[in-house]
Amino acid sequence: MTDAYIYDAVRTPRGKGRKDGSLHEVTALRLSALTLNAIKKRNNLDGHAVEDVIWGNVTQVGEQGGCLARSAVLASDLDESIPGISINRFCASGLEAVNLAANQVRGGAGEAYIAGGVEMMGRVPMGSDGAAIAVDPNLAMKTYFVPQGISADIIATEYGFSRDDVDAYAVESQKRAKRAWDEGRFARSVITVRDQNGLPILDHDEHMRPETDMQSLGALKPAFKEMGEVMPGFDQVAILKYPHLERIEHVHHAGNSSGIVDGAAAVLIGSKEFGEKHGLKPRARIRATAKIGTDPTIMLTGPVPVTQKILAESGMEIGDIDLFEVNEAFAAVVLRFLQAFHVDHDRVNVNGGAIAMGHPLGATGAMILGTLLDELERADKEVGLATLCVASGMGAATIIERV
Repeated sequence: MTDAYIYDAVRTPRGKGRKDGSLHEVTALRLSALTLNAIKKRNNLDGHAVEDVIWGNVTQVGEQGGCLARSAVLASDLDESIPGISINRFCASGLEAVNLAANQVRGGAGEAYIAGGVEMMGRVPMGSDGAAIAVDPNLAMKTYFVPQGISADIIATEYGFSRDDVDAYAVESQKRAKRAWDEGRFARSVITVRDQNGLPILDHDEHMRPETDMQSLGALKPAFKEMGEVMPGFDQVAILKYPHLERIEHVHHAGNSSGIVDGAAAVLIGSKEFGEKHGLKPRARIRATAKIGTDPTIMLTGPVPVTQKILAESGMEIGDIDLFEVNEAFAAVVLRFLQAFHVDHDRVNVNGGAIAMGHPLGATGAMILGTLLDELERADKEVGLATLCVASGMGAATIIERV
């Protein structure tokens, strides 16, 4: 089997996903094309150098609908001979795009791919595509559907994480993200978004709140308490599924949950022969990929079983991994990962995560993989694992090792 290597990884800054966000006037198409062009220009590639563009995107409706990947290729400087395919594994779409590309290269179906994703959450609202699991009563009843925030609170209740636990984790995420930006740890990968005249629109993650402390978070009301207890009564749905819980402790809110943001990211993946042909030096080898389905009600526990699966399939142990990126969809998701594997927090999300910087759904998986690679190089470490929880109960993971 052919080895698949990462040659480059770029991302845009994350803009606030609302009308006053810096990227609000930028479409998903334009941001995608900008990111593809950055990969092409940085690596001095011919327009037809890659086999395909695999592009993750969650809310595939409106201006993010159709085959956005193909539209992005046509809007970019890549050759029209490159097709483009859009995929959706919810929050893991960007990472799954990379995994699919890597496995295509490993199987001999082309020498190189650009993979990644985009989400303009301020322009195309999350949920506006009307997912069947949420809106079809037959499926919703069968799966004991609850919104993700309720699922996060179920995790906190089931595994014993208090309000102070999740808030303390959020404060630390903000501190780490600020330190990473202050020390220029994202400088290699972050590309400035510019307007039509070449003037900068955004060059930093603007969702961050570095002044966050336990007192400011303590003033926030639980975000999902009312929908759990009063409105549709999702707590009762959860207790039907998990009667041993008796009640759901609501501990999550905007300050310890991932931020709604806009952004895009891309990864250049290819064989050894591709690199030699184009004079490129590989930065890392993709050692293993994995995906898994999990309980759709608690929904967000996927990082644990998918990590167990990828380690088993690659003949590795948790101690073989130097650094982890676990998407901070909600604080309890990462706390459960730390608890399950007894991993030191100093090895996980060392530069902060989505609580501080935001979670642009379809782009996040590619973003955290690039962050992981940059940090492996900066810290002179060898092996890293990236993983995300996924809506409706799934998980995805990738292990990379530096070359």
